Amino acid sequence: MPVIEVRDLVKHYNNVRALQGVTIAVEKGEIFGLLGQNGAGKTTMVKILLSIVKPTSGLALLLDRPAGDVRAREKVGYLPEDHRFPEYHTGESALDYYGALSGVPGPERRKRIPEMLKLVGIEDAGKRKIRTYSKGMKQRLGLAQAMIHNPDVLFLDEPTDGVDPIGRKQIRELLVYLKSQGKTIFLNSHLLSEVEMITDRVGILELGKLRRLDTVANLTVQKDIYELKLSGSFDALMPEIQRRVKGLRRIEGGIEVDVENQEKLNALIDHLRANNVALAGVTQKKQTLEEVFIKTVEERGPGAAPATT
Repeated sequence: MPVIEVRDLVKHYNNVRALQGVTIAVEKGEIFGLLGQNGAGKTTMVKILLSIVKPTSGLALLLDRPAGDVRAREKVGYLPEDHRFPEYHTGESALDYYGALSGVPGPERRKRIPEMLKLVGIEDAGKRKIRTYSKGMKQRLGLAQAMIHNPDVLFLDEPTDGVDPIGRKQIRELLVYLKSQGKTIFLNSHLLSEVEMITDRVGILELGKLRRLDTVANLTVQKDIYELKLSGSFDALMPEIQRRVKGLRRIEGGIEVDVENQEKLNALIDHLRANNVALAGVTQKKQTLEEVFIKTVEERGPGAAPATT
C-alpha cells in the first residue's frame, strides 16, 4: 500500500494548468524527491496532499485515506519553504507550542523537546530566543517542529536552505536515519546534488506534467558508455578501436567508448588484452542528476511559459 499516492491529478487555476494528470506512488520508508523549476507544479501537488487546496480532478491519498482526512493528517509532519517562527519564542517554547497544536500531551512534549533539539543539532540553543538564531538554526528548528509529534510521513520543502555544508551533511544523515526508522519522506529541493545523495526515487515535473520518474541510479546512468582505464601503449590500436565502437574519446589513463551492447564491449576488451594492453578498470559512465534535470527541462524547447506553483 503506497503511503503517498496521486492518480491522474489535475489542478487548474482559471486558465492556468498547474497539474495535468500526474500519477505518483511513494512507498513506506522511501525518500522521494520531487524536482521541477519554479512554476512546475511541485508546491501545488504538496498543497493538495496536505488539503490546503483542492484538486480540479483526480485522486490524492495519504496513508490510504483521502487527502484532508484528519486521521491521516495527524501522522504527517510539514516543513514549508521559507517558514517563519514567532521570534519572541525560544526554541524550546516554540516546540512546546507546535507540539501542543499537534496534539502531543504535555508530559510527552517535555520528553520529546530535548530529544528533537539534540537530533537536529541545536540542543545548546534551546533556551535562546529565536530572534538570535541564524537562518540555518531556524531551518533545523523547522525540522524539529515537523517531527515533534513523531509523524509517519514528512513533507520537507527545501530543508537544507540556508544551512552550511556541514549542516547539510548532518541533515542528510538525519533523513537517512529517519528512513531507517520507517519514516516516509517527500522532499522538494533545488539542491539537486543533495537530492541525488539521499533519495531512492525522483520525479521531474515540468509544466504540470510528470516527465521522468525513476531511481536516481537509473536516471543518471548513461547506457553503453564506459570508461576503460588502460595500462600499456594502445596508440597503434586506436584505428581498430574506433572501428569497433560508436564513439571514442581519449581520457586521462585510458579511453571512453560508446558501444552498441555488452557483447561489443566484451569483444573490445578481449581485443585489447590480446594486444598486451592491460585493463585496470571498467566504469559505466554516469551523469549527474542536475544534468538529467536540465536535459529534461530543455526537451520542452525554448519559449514555453511556466505553469504556476
